[in-house]
Amino acid sequence: MKIAIVGPGGIGSTFAFQLARAGHEVTVVARGKRLEQLERDEAIVTAAGERAAVRVSAALDATTSWDLVLVTVLASQVDAVLPALAASAARTVMFMFNTFEPLGRLRDAVGPERFAFGFPSILASLDDAKLTSKIVTRGLLTTVTDAAWAKVFADAGIPAVVHPDMESWLRTHAALVAPVMVAFVTSHARQAGVSWAEAMSLARAMEEGLRLVRQLGNTITPEPVAVMSRLPAPVLATFLWTSSRLEAMRKAGAAGPGEPRSLIDAMAAAAPGQTPALLAIRP
Repeated sequence: MKIAIVGPGGIGSTFAFQLARAGHEVTVVARGKRLEQLERDEAIVTAAGERAAVRVSAALDATTSWDLVLVTVLASQVDAVLPALAASAARTVMFMFNTFEPLGRLRDAVGPERFAFGFPSILASLDDAKLTSKIVTRGLLTTVTDAAWAKVFADAGIPAVVHPDMESWLRTHAALVAPVMVAFVTSHARQAGVSWAEAMSLARAMEEGLRLVRQLGNTITPEPVAVMSRLPAPVLATFLWTSSRLEAMRKAGAAGPGEPRSLIDAMAAAAPGQTPALLAIRP
């Protein structure tokens, strides 16, 4: 298949690597230093020295009938690429990023007949342009709206499942992970874990976010997260306190505060004046 990936950071590069290795014709659309590196390598290169050949472009070719355009930019960056996506001849446009906003705007931008959404269960980073990634193969797998693409991803080594209510899934995930991200950003900045008082504040913010999801008419989903949402704040705080002390988790905080800040802002905008605990942890 002809697949374009817009935004080859850690997640996009993992998909590019796996899909190219599975035999698909993959083009990565990048900019800046990442574009320069990819143009030199003409491949996704892993920290272990593995290579998967890809094509490289500075812009999405609007005339190519892409089987899939996979969009793995941040939610705050998507508006910049929407015109190119809308104008493209792609058969399917799948957005894949954290968001709390309703999905209707994106669906309308590219057309409901070719709109898809997904979320990756992948931990990935680029260090000196070399990819390190861990694909989750058990438990909470990569989740998408389209069964055909779930199979393509699974066949390429990224196990995926389909969820019928992706908006509820994404809002639940945002409420859950925004405080977790803040914990990692904080621990990365100080090179030490969060305090117990900070962990409790983060846990209360998580509870508030999950209440907001229900208030907006969405469902807490999937079931393992629904179970977690019923845990008392001290248990959630213990999880946050402990995970902020793990080196791998602390490293994730190197991405900075932009993403958790935008998620918190979106939750606050959805319920003005009703998210004091979330705003209190906003980095």
